Parts: sequence; structure tokens; C-alpha cells
Amino acid sequence: MDRGYRCTDRFAMEIMKSMAAFARLTMERRRRRLWPLLLVSVALVLLSVAASTVGLLPYFRTVFYLTAPPLPPPPPPPTARIPRLAYLVSGSKGDLDRLWRALRALYHPRNFYVVHLDREAPAMERQALAARVANDSLFAAVGNVAVIEKANMVTYRGPTMVANTLHAGALLLKQSEDWDWFINLSASDYPLVTQDGIKILPPFAINSPPLPKPPNFWILFLIPMADILHAFSSLPRNISFVEHTSRLACGVCREQRAKPVIVDPGLYLDKKTNVFWVSQKRDLPTAFKLFTGSAWVALSREFLEFCVWGWDNLPRILLMYYTNFVSAPEGYFQTVICNAPEFAGTVANHDLHYISWDVPPKQHPHVLTLDDLPQMVSSGAPFARKFPRDGHVLDRIDQQLLGRANGSIVPGGWCVGYPPCSEVGDMAALRPGKGAERVARLMNGIVRSNKFAQNQCR
Repeated sequence: MDRGYRCTDRFAMEIMKSMAAFARLTMERRRRRLWPLLLVSVALVLLSVAASTVGLLPYFRTVFYLTAPPLPPPPPPPTARIPRLAYLVSGSKGDLDRLWRALRALYHPRNFYVVHLDREAPAMERQALAARVANDSLFAAVGNVAVIEKANMVTYRGPTMVANTLHAGALLLKQSEDWDWFINLSASDYPLVTQDGIKILPPFAINSPPLPKPPNFWILFLIPMADILHAFSSLPRNISFVEHTSRLACGVCREQRAKPVIVDPGLYLDKKTNVFWVSQKRDLPTAFKLFTGSAWVALSREFLEFCVWGWDNLPRILLMYYTNFVSAPEGYFQTVICNAPEFAGTVANHDLHYISWDVPPKQHPHVLTLDDLPQMVSSGAPFARKFPRDGHVLDRIDQQLLGRANGSIVPGGWCVGYPPCSEVGDMAALRPGKGAERVARLMNGIVRSNKFAQNQCR
């Protein structure tokens, strides 16, 4: 029996040796098969690196991908959307013609406009304004100019001007959801840059033959040059332009502006009269901080919605407070935006106007003349005030800055048809001009600099 066990053990050992040899042979064969695949993988990696450095990677991937096609390239970075502006242009008695002139100097089919002659203006003037807008074929075709036919009574130093501004803002919010800034202007304001301007080349400049039109026909050769729309395209849409200061807290200002209580008869009378003071005075508020500044603003849509819709109670509280505040238009928006934490960091301390004040300053600014034109242009401001009703300075601005003549619409890249600008072409055809450069320099100083945060709500 012992011999039998020994035979069996030897047989088992031989089998185990054979299996080990077979395993070594199998592993050797596998290693031999893996080497070519490993070499191919290394070669592919090296080729990929080399191809990427010489710009051949897309071709290489197209030919050599093994499992799935490559992912599509990422989309290009989004370009800045061209903004839309919403304007209120308001006037009073005797302002029909210069309001109409300002509207046509400001017009662009991308924008929206509300025009208003207050109740002091005769009914004939208000009806004439509505008729001019209705009978203008371009305005009728585009449909972006609205007239407040039920006129409001407006007293500059009282709250009725604030109410009129909010009324126009509400109409513009209702009219369209697709605009970015609300700008309030008066008939005594005028633009210093185009919305989407052009450069006009007279025929003698390029030796062109005479045209079958009178020599003073203003459209000859057009080169689109966008100004304010181009300059605003690069700005954050939440920026509001509100000139403001809290220096009203000084002793003299407290006595003259903050403590007196006034009544605006425009709230309840049909005829315009001055505000009057009551004998009682009030203390400075402690629930909010007062600010004052310019009545002319450019508000972001978001902030105007905050003031009009009033999901927070602050705009309503301040509207009631400013009902009895002298020069309410110069404090309402300033105090709202600086006391709302979600908007205080979005305000630029500028009103986008060139305004020349007398020394010492009076209630109204200096009336601008031709002598002020160099300072207007160098300021970089897109608007200026206060202009006379009949002034040669507006003719010079039309000629030198706006390319406008004979009461025409300011021509732009959108203009097609004959007569020129009788039809709307490509409203996105913008090209920056000198006006855009001036406004951009202004924005660099008030928005794209440390002054932006340093001058907020102080």
C-alpha cells in the first residue's frame, strides 16, 4: 500500500509541474500580445500631443477616434446685447415745437418714447402734439411713440413732477418688457450724441456727380456710427444714473429743504400755481436717510419696477413723505435708491447731463449758448440743458454732432427707403463714432473706476 501511495504522489507532482509550465507559457504569450497594443497606445498619445501643438488635433480626432466622436466645441462667448432705451420727454406751455424737435433728435426705432405736455399747455398744443405723432408715417409704422393725452398738472418744485415721471415709467413698463433704461428729459434738454449716428460725406468730398436733388438735401453718403446705444451696450444693465449727495444734512440745508412743509396745489387744482409753505416745521427723519441731487435720471428697468410696482413698502413711504417736501424731484429717487440695500450698490453718481450753473447758483441753471458748446462736447455727457426755445446753439449741435438738418430724424444705420429714413432697415447695424468715444470716456470715469463705489450714497 505504501508503494501505491508513493506512485500516486509522483503522478500528482508531475501534473502540477505540467500545469505550472502551461501557465508560464500562457502568461508569456499574453505579454507578447500586450506589447504591440501598449506601443500603439503610447504612439497615439504622443501623436495627439504633437498634433495639438500644430493645430492638427481636430483632424487627428476625426480620423483616429476609437469609441465615440468627440464632443462639439463650446459655444462662442455671448456678445453684449444692444440695449433699448425708454424716454420720457415732457414740456409745458409754449414747448410744442421744441419738444417735437427734441423727440426727432432722440428718435431710434429700437427705443420707446412717451411725450407729455402738461395741463398748463393749451389744449390746442396738446392736440397738435398727438396729431403730429399719429400722422408721422415712421412713428405709426414702428409704434414706439406714445402721447399722454390726459395731461397731468406738473409743478417743478412739488411732488407732481415725481408723479408724472412715475406715470410715464408705468406706461413704458406696460408698453414693453424689452427695454433696459428709463431716461427722463424735458423740452429744454437736447442730445449731444446720436442714438445710432452716421457720418455724412458731402459729394464734393469724393468728387461725385451732382445729384438730382436740391443742394441742401442732407442725406448724401452715410457711414453708420453708433453713439449712445453702443456706449451703453457694455454697461451692466442694473446700473442707474442718479446724481446724489447727503449733504442736505448741513444746517442751512436742513432749514431750507428738509424741515419746511409745503403743499403743491397741482395735486388738487386745475390751474398751475406755485407751491406754498405752512408755518409748522418737521424734524429730520430717523427711519431713513435723506439724499438730494438732480431731477434728471437714467434708471435701470429693475429699479424703476421697484419704484412703480412697490413690492417693498419703501418707495410708497417715501412718495408720501416727499408729497410735502420742497423740490421733491431732486430727492425722491435719490433717497429711494440709497435706502434700498439691493440697489444702493448699483447707483452711479451722475445725471448724464452737462449743466452750467450760475455763481452763486440760482434755482434754474444758466441758459446755454454757442459759447458753451466746447464745454458741452468735452464733458462727454450725452445730454445737456437748459437750452432756449430759439437758439443757434441747437442748429450748431444738429450740424456738427448729430448730422441732422431741416427738422429731419437723426439718420442712422437703420435708415433705408426714400426719402431717407422713411423705412426701417437693420436696427442692429451699429458702429462706434466720436460720440460713443466721448460717452465711453465718461463711463470710464464714473462706472469703470474706483469712483463708482467711492461716490455711492455718501
